[in-house]
Amino acid sequence: MKVLMKGNEALGEAALRAGCRHFFGYPITPQTELAAYMSKRMPKIGGTYLQAESELAAVNMVLGASAAGVRAMTSSSSPGISLKSEGISYMAGSDLPALIINVQRGGPGLGGIQPSQADYWQATKATGHGDFQILVFAPSTVQEMVDLVSDAFDAADRWRMPAMILADGMLGQMMEPVELPEEGESAQADKPWAASGHQDKREHNVINSLYLTPDKLEELVVERYKRYEQVKAQEQRAEEYLCDDAEVIIVAYGASSRVARSTVNKAREKGEKVGLLRPVTLWPFPVDALRKAADHAKAFLTVEMSMGQMVDDVKLAIDCKVPVHFFGRTGGILPTPAEVLAQAEKLL
Repeated sequence: MKVLMKGNEALGEAALRAGCRHFFGYPITPQTELAAYMSKRMPKIGGTYLQAESELAAVNMVLGASAAGVRAMTSSSSPGISLKSEGISYMAGSDLPALIINVQRGGPGLGGIQPSQADYWQATKATGHGDFQILVFAPSTVQEMVDLVSDAFDAADRWRMPAMILADGMLGQMMEPVELPEEGESAQADKPWAASGHQDKREHNVINSLYLTPDKLEELVVERYKRYEQVKAQEQRAEEYLCDDAEVIIVAYGASSRVARSTVNKAREKGEKVGLLRPVTLWPFPVDALRKAADHAKAFLTVEMSMGQMVDDVKLAIDCKVPVHFFGRTGGILPTPAEVLAQAEKLL
């Protein structure tokens, strides 16, 4: 049975049904409904909801809960994620799984409260200090927001690394019918590494990201990057829409991909061979799908709600085999299908 839900609230309910019982957050527009929803639901199911004194406090509470072996999450919007970046780095350095949700708003600085995709670089390349990556999932519908929450928790547990849902203010605020999973459909992984009490049956588990011996730190970072190569091989996701014969392929994710899909439909009505390749994972980036598409496409057009960030990854993915162009709007403005179509037609 489908129910009508706002994106932010759907994210919260999906997390509960994926077995998350620990939420630590701090209010900020346009994600506050998520935290408000958790504040109502968590006490009813025996979970923990805590509004922390700051973003930094909240993310460190997530670190502590994850270290104890439970599913934990936090959510925020762009400036709040910047404040949480220290804790995300600490979790990555301690090999801890957790879910972070970023419902993006305009920036830099306080920016505005309208939707944006200008946190792409932050999510995929510079979430915090040091050599590390996090898993990044980019939903384009409220239903996909629901589906990807469980996937993100599972992948974070599987690879022992933080995962992020990179949404935006439009997806967070819009309402769509969704089908919610049954409670407990997401099977939680065993966590023998967790600091959850040894009862004199094993050695102490120590959760730590501090290594003062250079050789030891290098060894751990190198081992982590070998794991990242496995993640790249196994976790890439992308959706292809009318790409098989496309001469121009639009690359867009999240809310921008909804506009891009409408653009493709309008182009096809005019007999123009335009397709859409939508990254579902932003890290690992869907390099394989893009390279395959580059074998027949004449050009790519990346469409983003930013001044151009993902466009660099598209160029790197295809080794600049064909031209890669960019069109974007920023400041909280969504591109229109007419604007994107005009750009695509220039490349045909």
